[in-house]
Amino acid sequence: MTRGGIMIAMMAGLGVLAASRLPAADDDAIILPGTAGTTLQQEQAALKAARRQSDEARDRSARLDQQASAARDEAEQARRRAAAIAARIQQAEADIAGAQARIAIVARMQRAQAARLAAKQEPVVRLTAALQMMARRPLALALVQPGSITDAVHMRAVLGQILPVIRQRTAGLRAELERSRALRATAQQAADALASSQQQRKERQAQLAALEAQKRVAARDYRTNAGMESERALALGERARDIVDLMDRLEEAGDLRDKLAALPGPLLRPARPDQTGAPAPDRAVAMRGPPPYRLPVVGQLVTGMGEVNDGGVRSRGLTLVTQPGAQAVAPTAGRIAFAGPYRGYGQILIIDHGQGWTTLITGLHRVTAQVGDSVRQGDPVAITGPGRPTITIELRRNGRPVDIVPLVGLG
Repeated sequence: MTRGGIMIAMMAGLGVLAASRLPAADDDAIILPGTAGTTLQQEQAALKAARRQSDEARDRSARLDQQASAARDEAEQARRRAAAIAARIQQAEADIAGAQARIAIVARMQRAQAARLAAKQEPVVRLTAALQMMARRPLALALVQPGSITDAVHMRAVLGQILPVIRQRTAGLRAELERSRALRATAQQAADALASSQQQRKERQAQLAALEAQKRVAARDYRTNAGMESERALALGERARDIVDLMDRLEEAGDLRDKLAALPGPLLRPARPDQTGAPAPDRAVAMRGPPPYRLPVVGQLVTGMGEVNDGGVRSRGLTLVTQPGAQAVAPTAGRIAFAGPYRGYGQILIIDHGQGWTTLITGLHRVTAQVGDSVRQGDPVAITGPGRPTITIELRRNGRPVDIVPLVGLG
């Protein structure tokens, strides 16, 4: 290539350098294939929600640990320890979700940054190639070439104008390279946090499984009544036409049991019947509002109450996507009215909270609670399935669906 051709290549590279200063497009609204059709705003919202869920679960586990330490009864200590471990499992699940959202955000930023870096590298590469070609020309050939002295003077003048521009543009390129290294370090930190959260979750799941095994051994002599209640619940399930009918039957059975339990027992004849006053009035106070409630699983809300799903059915509760094998806990205190498989709903759980309040949880993989068990808020009750499990939670009051969103602060 002649010196004139080299100068043309250098000027072309300088023109591309100037064009590379055009502002980059806004990446926030771009949907990229590597993020499962999510936008940057959605990923940031998922990260924020995961951090909030992690903080709440950590606070719950600390509170339950304190209650377990203060409990004097051994059974109560074991129960509180199990609830504390379940809360720590949910904390690890929230940390996993947060790490995954962070990795998605960093990957998106890396793709956008790589595109900007490529755009800035191209003109610099062209200029560098032109300068290298000029440097390879033998000095003797430059001296004998006609007009070489004039061309050399002209080349010196051109280089004097181009070099400051090259330094200015390459400064931006060096900044982009530094940003690439920072993004790689951030991505590695997110990957390490994900691996750590997954390991913590496995360890806490093993602790909970061992504690539940101890509880089963300790309670094996008290399962006769629970077995009878489980058979009764299964019989009701076989006679029910659908899941709504099943819940209605269980609510009727629960109301009857409460009424029978409230009946007074036999009274001894008083020594002086004439001095016996009227019976004391019933001081039971009905629950004025809904019980203290929280979501039984840590996950991302995908369907709200009243929304129509893909099958054309209007939702009567909330549907959440959870981590594979996520821990499910009791949303509030109550009694297990049904636990087991039911038609097309997978493993389901129905908790009777009293005063006409019931919770239905469907889509579970394994139910660890048994019919007749009394549970408190936060007690471990079930495990979700593999893959991308979806869990539906319905809260009912006297047979009518109740919106859970205001109770758990999602609105």
